[in-house]
Amino acid sequence: MGAQSLAVACGALALCLVLARATNPGFVVRITQAGLDYAHQQGIAVLEKELAQLKLPDISGDFPIRRVGKVHYEISRLDLRSFHLPYSRISLVPKVGLQVSISNAFAEVDGNWRVKIHFIRDHGSFDLKVENIYIKINLKLGSDASGKPTIDTSDCSTRISKVRVHFSGKFGWLYNLFHSVIESRFRKALESKVCENVVSSVHSELQPYIQTLPVTARIDAIAGIDYSLVAPPTTTAQSLDVDLKGKFFSLTHPSTIPFPPLALAFPPDHDRMVYFGASSYFFNTAGFVYHGAGVLVFEITDSMIPKGIDFHLNTSTFSAFVPQLEKMYPDMLMKLRLSAPSAPFLNIGPEGVSLKPVVDIQAYAILPNSSLAPLFLLSLTGNVSAVIDVKSGHVVGNLKVGRMKLSLKHSDVGSFQVRTLQSIMNIFASSILLPRFNARLEQGFPLPLPDRIQLSNILVQFHQNFLLLGADVHYQPRGRS
Repeated sequence: MGAQSLAVACGALALCLVLARATNPGFVVRITQAGLDYAHQQGIAVLEKELAQLKLPDISGDFPIRRVGKVHYEISRLDLRSFHLPYSRISLVPKVGLQVSISNAFAEVDGNWRVKIHFIRDHGSFDLKVENIYIKINLKLGSDASGKPTIDTSDCSTRISKVRVHFSGKFGWLYNLFHSVIESRFRKALESKVCENVVSSVHSELQPYIQTLPVTARIDAIAGIDYSLVAPPTTTAQSLDVDLKGKFFSLTHPSTIPFPPLALAFPPDHDRMVYFGASSYFFNTAGFVYHGAGVLVFEITDSMIPKGIDFHLNTSTFSAFVPQLEKMYPDMLMKLRLSAPSAPFLNIGPEGVSLKPVVDIQAYAILPNSSLAPLFLLSLTGNVSAVIDVKSGHVVGNLKVGRMKLSLKHSDVGSFQVRTLQSIMNIFASSILLPRFNARLEQGFPLPLPDRIQLSNILVQFHQNFLLLGADVHYQPRGRS
């Protein structure tokens, strides 16, 4: 019985772990082969400079020559003049990582040489050409405890096919007797140094750079975005996918999001270098957080009515729609307080982004002593659509209001025809409320981008339950404007 209970417990634990790993991301970044090729170009340029600064060790030893004796040689002051990587490529290795293959690389080295055999001594300089260098680098992708991406060299191999040395000096014939030994030792030293440098460059250059990908982004004093990885990046034959939590969180009142993210079905589109998939869950967590913080409340007063609109927010204007106001609160200013009874819920589909907000509108009369007298409570429902764009690495939006419907929830001034208020509420929404929302949405929110990355050639598509943004990237090195 105990063994059976243990088996059930283990099975339940395994199921929980599977379900935990199967949690859908709220935001996905997809890097295509085109994006990897661009990143590879930038990385190879850096690696080429790093390899050109390799410090090669001195080489010395003794070599017995039949009927001549023992030759002592020294190779010193090795100066790597250049290291060129003309042909290279980066490949996706499904479920493993990335592989960088470099072929036909070549290098040139200067140095000094010295030999001693019995009473014969000679020294001079030499030129060395290394050709047909082949380098293979395997990169493993992961994530650390904070949810930042990691990258490491899982394997590196270097093979040099050809080494040619030209010695200057009086006794060139001595070199011909033992050049193969020197070339072999030099080949081994350079092969070891190349991979040593590659591992060091990945650790000191590439790893710190990819960790500039932000795992959190502060939006304002109320909310931030969690962009931490939910799992290590995955590679397929076509792309590198990075699954992120992709949710807004409160900076002041942390709480659990009560709804889960849905699966994102990416289309087979690989024209751009990078794609961002932002789920409806991602946007709806924003509504949940801001509603929970109590900031989805907006007040409209007479002073906020734009110039050119020929009415005032007072009981004299509204008495045309609500006759009782003229008797109960004659010639008094009014205030409207708009609030969302529940968090707004956004829908994304092939036709675009839509929102059907429900807004409570509480009307007040402002009494001579500045206190407020409740007049009536309206419920407003409407159809809102959104236009989405990307500017300076930020997703920005612009709302457009469609048809709205009013209903009376409560009245402290008797009954009246609510539909007569429709036109005036349309003016408030389009002239006051909407411009203020759009001004905030124009600031947008940042996409998860590492340092010095700019986006261009933006693509915006709408799919079931998620927004797809495609872009090409440009890396801006330090010191350039």
